[in-house]
Amino acid sequence: MEPKKPHWLQRLMDNPWLLLVLGFLIPFLSYTVWGWIEILKMPPATLP
Repeated sequence: MEPKKPHWLQRLMDNPWLLLVLGFLIPFLSYTVWGWIEILKMPPATLP
């Protein structure tokens, strides 16, 4: 009987480099998109 292949989530959690990359990438992308949305929602500045 051949050994059972681990679940994809288990393989993800066993890879520290992938977790490190995801730990930087997900917050970076979410805060960047959030910032772009906030900038686009700003009204144009009035000059004196």
